[in-house]
Amino acid sequence: MSTTQPDWTTTPITADLLRGALELERTEHGVLPHRLPARARAQCADGQLAMAQSQPSGVRLVFRTRATTVELDARPTKRVYPGAPPRPDGVYDLLVDGRMTDRGSVAGGSTLTIDLATGAATHRPGPAGTLRFAGLSDAVKDVEIWLPHNETTELLALRTDAPVEPAPDRGRRVWLHHGSSISHGSDAASPSTTWPALAARRGGVELINLGLAGSALLDPFTARALRDTPADLLSLKIGLNLVNTDLMRLRAFTPAVHGFLDTVREGHPTAPLLVVSPILCPIHEDTPGPSAPDTAALATGRLRFRAAGNPAERASGKLTLGVIRDELARIVAQRAAEDPHLYHLDGRDLYGPADVAELPLPDELHPDAATHRRIGERFAALAFTAEGPFAPAGA
Repeated sequence: MSTTQPDWTTTPITADLLRGALELERTEHGVLPHRLPARARAQCADGQLAMAQSQPSGVRLVFRTRATTVELDARPTKRVYPGAPPRPDGVYDLLVDGRMTDRGSVAGGSTLTIDLATGAATHRPGPAGTLRFAGLSDAVKDVEIWLPHNETTELLALRTDAPVEPAPDRGRRVWLHHGSSISHGSDAASPSTTWPALAARRGGVELINLGLAGSALLDPFTARALRDTPADLLSLKIGLNLVNTDLMRLRAFTPAVHGFLDTVREGHPTAPLLVVSPILCPIHEDTPGPSAPDTAALATGRLRFRAAGNPAERASGKLTLGVIRDELARIVAQRAAEDPHLYHLDGRDLYGPADVAELPLPDELHPDAATHRRIGERFAALAFTAEGPFAPAGA
């Protein structure tokens, strides 16, 4: 860790410098951004949810400064999956006046070792490290540091060689999005290149990303978090996690979707609300979950997933992506008769049959960096342009 120089400024990391987090927890040495509030976290002891919501997808430090050098002390939590390929260090993206300028990582940190077969996890504390960006212009500029979307990140200190102040509000609309690991950003190249981040930039909006890997399960506490978060535009990507966790049957799914939408609408009665069904995922189109690690692939050092359900079980109400798409379309059509600001988007319009041959899902569940870019571009074209549900007023 570098030594603070006498002429440097150390700025406390406070909520007015962070965007995209719903809550900031004070720790012994710094702060930890959360994407679900404490009340929601207290209502579920699931380790996957705890990990996902603490990974700061879409969370970024945003400030105005003349600084030419910026240092950030952070303690990341790295994930290790025994038997699977090592995961690269999380990436921090530096944007200056909205333009991608540099990238970096923080070595070291704590380690969370997760058994893919049982889900058992072991946490080992580790040291903090320092991220350094140098050689910036000495002009006044808006700086954004996007935190790793897939690495829990405790923020300890922000140092600069010139004073820092919160960046001014640019008056942009706020887009609040909820979805699964694909929305969270699994297998994207960096935090500012997850598909929601790319779509937000094209749409000229401020993103709050509540994509929660493995945890988009129609939980009431998540609906309340969405309800209570100020936003101008909302989208809900529903389906994949319900299949790959094999959490519920069709009888429970339909009223759960209605209840989730009812709760969100309590806080956002007239905001454009877009319900997005799953992108194409061949292993679960007609085969129910759960998803399971492919042990044969793990034996060769590759991480892949397979559908462990039986297609015949659809008759007993088990969910597949096809079943969910049909039911979501029906629910939205039913509700839209009384809710003119409710919209539906078939996820296959973002990634569908024609894309599979060109850009297959490497592990059978998650898109790679190129596919995130394609999904982000298509979502922006379908949602934010003149004919889309998120079109600016007067467009």
